[in-house]
Amino acid sequence: MTRVDLNADMGESFGPWTMGDDAALLQTVTSANIACGAHAGDPSVMAQTMRIALENGVGIGAHPGFADLQGFGRRRLTLPRAELQDLIRFQVAASVGVARSMGAKARHVKLHGALGNMTSEDETLARDCYEAALSVDPDLIVMVLCATAQEQAVRALGCAYAGEIFADRAYNDDATLVDRSLEGAVIHDPDVAGTRMVEMVQAGAIITASGKRIKTDIDTICLHGDTPTAVQIAGSVRGALEAAGVTVTQFDGRSF
Repeated sequence: MTRVDLNADMGESFGPWTMGDDAALLQTVTSANIACGAHAGDPSVMAQTMRIALENGVGIGAHPGFADLQGFGRRRLTLPRAELQDLIRFQVAASVGVARSMGAKARHVKLHGALGNMTSEDETLARDCYEAALSVDPDLIVMVLCATAQEQAVRALGCAYAGEIFADRAYNDDATLVDRSLEGAVIHDPDVAGTRMVEMVQAGAIITASGKRIKTDIDTICLHGDTPTAVQIAGSVRGALEAAGVTVTQFDGRSF
């Protein structure tokens, strides 16, 4: 039986400023990547999002990124290794601790935005970030971009991981994401997103913008909670997968 997880980035509101409809998304997705207050979010938003996830039986994950609220963590920054690792530890520890305080558990960690893109290209950088996260909680499942340097890093570390593809992003031929500044990089049409996810899951491959197929193990599908059609995309993707006989459920994590 084919099975796949559906995850979304969320918890990205800040004080009275609202980003996305997390409550609605949490009725559809099976895992939540919750901002830790660096690129977005704040302590109360983190806690509230975790509570709603817990109520809906959705897996909770830490979503650390660069400390860049103004740039939403999507600007590439260069930090010394020790400083970057401390930044990751700080965010993951907050996520793990807040979840534990409400009787929940942070199951996984996923890097956000520019940091995620940079680590998909640089295995050493990815290892630095994952080592920092796992030093807080060695049982975390590391969510990686399929067929990238992130996957090479977890293989080298020998830690549990889950391979991720994106429902709402286009792919380059090296399995990295098309830059957001380019036309067609972000997919807004729910029907298009649903159809392409069924095709990729059934093929066991990333299908790039050029049509190239990159064979990979797909454990989870992501959509971004900040896009205007996020809730509709989530519903379309889940509906299309289930109609195709795919079971949508939390990932267990792969091990070596």
